[in-house]
Amino acid sequence: MSSFSFQLPTKIHLGNHSFTKAAELVRETIWGDRLFIVTDPGLERLGLAAKLEHLFIRAGFVTEVFTQVRPNPRDTDCMAGGEAAKRFGADAIVALGGGSVIDEAKAIAILQALGGKPQDYAGRGNVPEDVVPIIAIPTTAGTGAEVTRSSVITDTERKIKFTIKDVRIAPALAIVDPVLTYDLPPHLTASTGMDALVHAIEAYTCKLSNPIADGLALQAMKHIYPNLRRAVRDGSDEEARYEMMIGSTIAGMAFSHADVAAVHCMAEAIGGLYDTPHGVANSMFLPYITAFNASADMKKHANIARTIGIAPAAVSDEEATARLVAEMKQLAADIGIPSFSSLQEVNPADFDYLAESSYLNGSTPSNARTITKEDYLQLFKQAYETPVTA
Repeated sequence: MSSFSFQLPTKIHLGNHSFTKAAELVRETIWGDRLFIVTDPGLERLGLAAKLEHLFIRAGFVTEVFTQVRPNPRDTDCMAGGEAAKRFGADAIVALGGGSVIDEAKAIAILQALGGKPQDYAGRGNVPEDVVPIIAIPTTAGTGAEVTRSSVITDTERKIKFTIKDVRIAPALAIVDPVLTYDLPPHLTASTGMDALVHAIEAYTCKLSNPIADGLALQAMKHIYPNLRRAVRDGSDEEARYEMMIGSTIAGMAFSHADVAAVHCMAEAIGGLYDTPHGVANSMFLPYITAFNASADMKKHANIARTIGIAPAAVSDEEATARLVAEMKQLAADIGIPSFSSLQEVNPADFDYLAESSYLNGSTPSNARTITKEDYLQLFKQAYETPVTA
């Protein structure tokens, strides 16, 4: 019997229109008045950052907005943000956006307090001192970053991703408002939604799973799977949007207290080299890793199929798992996720490098089945050349 710890440092306020209560909720959470708002240029153009800033200013806060954030956040942008937050004298960092914004905000909080570069804090438990409180307001139902203790950053020189994992960068407050996702276009709804589903699946099947994380992961699947196609098909489906948002947050809690695994290792490898959107990358590799991992714990993989309702209790674990592999491929196709080979930037000559990058990822040891660099190489080739079949 294993032992484990489970810490929940984030206060979660989830509900439609909770965004309008942001100033009140932040006032209850932090000391101080100076809020450094991290967002992206798109949300600035849409006026959402201005609305948030107005709420804060009306409540007596002093604000500064930082928009130097790109998909797959860069170490250089984090360093610029850290310097800006230090000059401003931020009492808290407020992240308004998707996973890239929230991950960069976490790194900015570290660099404001401790200086250096994000790479100095890579790995588990390498943030030596407390940072200012982080407030996360997600605008996608995908990463769950609003409740995780992780920040994934791109090393622009080496073109790889690395992860900072430390409870000190878990947000103090998450304001989770499904209404903020209503205008998300179908392709982003699809990719972020698949990211959330992968979080739940890998949290449940990885070697660092535990009973509490398992319960959260299975519950997340129940929210996400029946509603992902609905949300992609009709972004105005308020029930589907709500279910996707709560599922994403629960999945974030699950993997933050377990881990992700080989799907993320492969996705982060191509994200670092090709700048592929993270949710798209996860979706492309999920069926292949599921098939590869199934033999390590057939019962758990079969239980995923039964939990999401694609395999009745009467079928064997092997059949249930085969249905899961087939459905993950079909789901991605139905919601418009491209295949790996359809990405113009992909070059088979890079596969050895990608396999090495995947193998060196800190989550490789967590994969359900022991996986080698050669395994990763074959999986990249398989994803590029052949479909997964049940």
